[in-house]
Amino acid sequence: MTSNKTPPFNSKDDIAHFIGGALHLPSTSRFGDVYHPASGQVARRVALASKSDVNEAVASAKAAFPAWADTPPLRRARILFKYLELLNQHRDELAAIITAEHGKVFTDAQGEVTRGIEIVEFATGIPELLKGDYSEQVSTDIDNWIMRQPLGVVAGITPFNFPVMVPMWMFPVAIACGNTFILKPSPTDPSASLLMAKLLTEAGLPKGVFNVVQGDKEAVDALIENQDVKAISFVGSTPIANYIYERGAHFGKRVQALGGAKNHMVVMPDADIDKAVDALVGAAYGSAGERCMAISVAVLVGDAAEKIMPKLIERARTLKIKNGMELDAEMGPIVTKAALDRISGYIDKGIAAGAKLLVDGRNFSVPGSEKGFWLGGTLFDGVTPDMQIYLEEIFGPVLSCVRVANFGEALDLVNAHEFGNGVACFTSDGNIAREFARRVQVGMVGINVPIPVPMAWHGFGGWKRSLFGDMNAYGKEGVRFYTKQKSVMQRWPESIAKGAEFVMPTSK
Repeated sequence: MTSNKTPPFNSKDDIAHFIGGALHLPSTSRFGDVYHPASGQVARRVALASKSDVNEAVASAKAAFPAWADTPPLRRARILFKYLELLNQHRDELAAIITAEHGKVFTDAQGEVTRGIEIVEFATGIPELLKGDYSEQVSTDIDNWIMRQPLGVVAGITPFNFPVMVPMWMFPVAIACGNTFILKPSPTDPSASLLMAKLLTEAGLPKGVFNVVQGDKEAVDALIENQDVKAISFVGSTPIANYIYERGAHFGKRVQALGGAKNHMVVMPDADIDKAVDALVGAAYGSAGERCMAISVAVLVGDAAEKIMPKLIERARTLKIKNGMELDAEMGPIVTKAALDRISGYIDKGIAAGAKLLVDGRNFSVPGSEKGFWLGGTLFDGVTPDMQIYLEEIFGPVLSCVRVANFGEALDLVNAHEFGNGVACFTSDGNIAREFARRVQVGMVGINVPIPVPMAWHGFGGWKRSLFGDMNAYGKEGVRFYTKQKSVMQRWPESIAKGAEFVMPTSK
């Protein structure tokens, strides 16, 4: 065992809402259990917001909006700079909370926090990002300029698998643009949301600009239905993304809803086999496969399969699976018992459909933590495109291998899938790499990069049924999403000719 100097997160306190700059725990709250996945035990409880709780948070955000929107962008950026400093100081504390409630290994949790911090770094540049365009003399004595202004109260509904990074895809950019924000985190691992809120307060963010409502579907529906919420960002499964997109449109909201994935990694015969195996193991089994960018399908082209499979089998069998606070852990537990049962059910379906189960992760346990939600790395070969384990998102440490004859078949296979979130191609051929990047119908592409999550200034988003809405998360797309464009045309009285004008102004 490799020791970890960061203490584990062991709080027993009930997890409250954060409204108007203070913790808020109504006596009428419903509660849900929050588990410690490595032990399988209930660790704490989380309050589940009612519609009235949500409306109270919205009212707080609405009241804070006028003053915050009028705050100069440079002053907003200074608060984010202070927040950035505090996040760096508390990075390991946030990571320990993630490991305690999600189960992912501590080093992976540290990486999650770092990727979130990078969005804050991007958002500190908001004075430049909000600059508009100006055109002089667009018509006789008329000037025209464009400005971007905040929407008002906006909300983020975020998933369990990245309780720090995904909220930070949203709220730093949103509040930097002058909006006020309501975060509805997953009730599975909600504690990190309160530390993020606390640090924002310490950074000097005014009360009501950032609020947290814990909860389930009741809170989600309350946010969608509240007319004072102008936009909703969501990350989660495709059915829920579709629901939020449709319901949000019904209530006249701007919505970006990121859905599910079935990410392929194409391995060409000329690829560096050892590097391809490393990539598949890390991308399929890292974070127990509970990533929307995880590789869940290996597309093995030609004789690449014969080179890869023996090494892949060995690596899947020898994964270091243990409590994520141990620094040599490669994979931790599954997040909940329900998720463990669902993933195990998919393994059963794969066997029944005729796929070859080469490594079976079921019935895995860790000595001393036998009640934890454990599942070993699982590997299928001989998977075909009509099988459920190929078609549906499993969201667990299950890698399906599909064999194809050539590059064209591999490309057609990827493009035929309903999801288009992320994809990778491992090859030594520059022309193959170029053609793959150009022709693949997927939003995020890696060439010899297994998990091509874009950097903070580029933006994140898939294609097809992996994204509902027309703007990606964070980056300049985030600035566009959280602002509305206003065009101003100006002419002063001295230059206005007398008499009514009955034609459209032109440049003549």
